[in-house]
Amino acid sequence: MTGEHELRALVAGSGWLTRALVVVRDSGLPDAWIGAGALRDLAWGERYGDGFDPATVRDVDVVFFDPIELSREADDRATARLTAAWPEPPWQARNQAAVHTWYAAKFGGAPIAPYRSVAEAVATWPEYATAVAVRLDRADRLVVCAPYGLTDLLGGVWRHNPARVDIARSRQRLARHRPAQRWPGVTVIDPG
Repeated sequence: MTGEHELRALVAGSGWLTRALVVVRDSGLPDAWIGAGALRDLAWGERYGDGFDPATVRDVDVVFFDPIELSREADDRATARLTAAWPEPPWQARNQAAVHTWYAAKFGGAPIAPYRSVAEAVATWPEYATAVAVRLDRADRLVVCAPYGLTDLLGGVWRHNPARVDIARSRQRLARHRPAQRWPGVTVIDPG
């Protein structure tokens, strides 16, 4: 079974994530995807933990791409739209076309160039295992965006992606998420 087939099977086996994907698809947000932690939690919960528990998902990262409306208020409206459709998940919608307008102020460092697509943004996410996003197309087929492939996600490897996050922030994320404790069997590769 290929990586995409394995990921499709994991998503299909989760009614909760499938419902979230339908809500995102039907939200009207342009080029909208679910990515990062929710996918990691599903894959690693099922493969390396005690199963996937949606109640432990910190946030459902919804990324979309709208080069016209770049305000943080637009992100808030997008999050509110998802919450109105289904109040249960802790939605967090972010326009990837606008990240350059706030990234340096929030995380420090030099300003970043605008992203040209969701895929370009996903490629900068903090770990290779979480640099993955999925969406449902109109025919209910799962579309996968995985710029670095699915090996770390499906293989249970926590590995720093240096594209945007420095080693110090990577270690902070490692301490906060505690992957080896949450998912026995996950391999943690020290970012240093």
